[in-house]
Amino acid sequence: MKISILDDYFDTLRGLPCFRKLDAHEVTVWRDHVQDTAALAARLADADALVLIRERTAITADLLAALPKLQLISQRSVYPHVDVAACTDNGVLLCSDLHADTPSYAAAELTWALIMASARQIPQQVNSLRAGNWQTGVGRTLRGQTLGIFGYGRIGKVVAGYGAAFGLQVLVWGSAAARARATADGYPVAADQADFFSQADVLSLHMRAVPATKGIVGAADLARMKPTATLVNTSRAALIQPGALLAALDQGRPGAAAVDVFDAEPLLDPLDPLLSSPKVLATPHIGYVTEEEWDLQFGDIFDQINDYAAGAPSNMINPEVWLGRNA
Repeated sequence: MKISILDDYFDTLRGLPCFRKLDAHEVTVWRDHVQDTAALAARLADADALVLIRERTAITADLLAALPKLQLISQRSVYPHVDVAACTDNGVLLCSDLHADTPSYAAAELTWALIMASARQIPQQVNSLRAGNWQTGVGRTLRGQTLGIFGYGRIGKVVAGYGAAFGLQVLVWGSAAARARATADGYPVAADQADFFSQADVLSLHMRAVPATKGIVGAADLARMKPTATLVNTSRAALIQPGALLAALDQGRPGAAAVDVFDAEPLLDPLDPLLSSPKVLATPHIGYVTEEEWDLQFGDIFDQINDYAAGAPSNMINPEVWLGRNA
């Protein structure tokens, strides 16, 4: 099969052990990000299968209609960026391993790294030392503080465990199901969302961006945070109402933020207000980007391609496409 892989910025996949799973196929790797429909259609004109790296490129109805040769899209995790109905209408099978019971430990570790780096002002201290200065500013001790986990799913649960191990008091808020899971694991649950935001010294978001959660954090929530508190977001930018975080930081509640996700990605403007704010520690959506995590994830994605090529597709999201072909 002719396979195209989009948005592999650093040509990482070729160097991973899992890439050998594609030895029997003709593979093209695209390292830059393109969203323009005409440009993407030209790039993918000969592709039988398309590999997506998470949600970096939106797969729209217009694009799918321009790709009559495309048979398969293989990816991992959720797929809000893929027009599934259009896939079905155009005879494209979408396969995605939702790995319901497997957390991204890489994302959890990055979350904790941001919490630690923000509390101890590590970027500022490093930059000061490199500039020929000695200490600059004073950090904060995390032990004894309250770690708020907003959304107690696979990753939120792991981060809560890290917090408990470091001596923080874990407090949870989220859906009724999330609160029930946290209670079963022995973590206290806030009285309500307002109470949750007012109590947390570090507040970390761990939810998927679905219609029910988009904009779930608003200006009123942020205004309730302590001026010494830090908000951490390694999940999705859309969880916070547009513009609300910068406005809240300008008003002093919370006092700081650490983010790995942005409204538009890749974000390449160094003058972007979020990147240039001295109150924000920002990383370029690297939560799940480690060699081990990618080898795990793309091993699954490449298995899906080989399963399809062998006539036994796995993890089908729109199986009616396959059934229709083989009726």
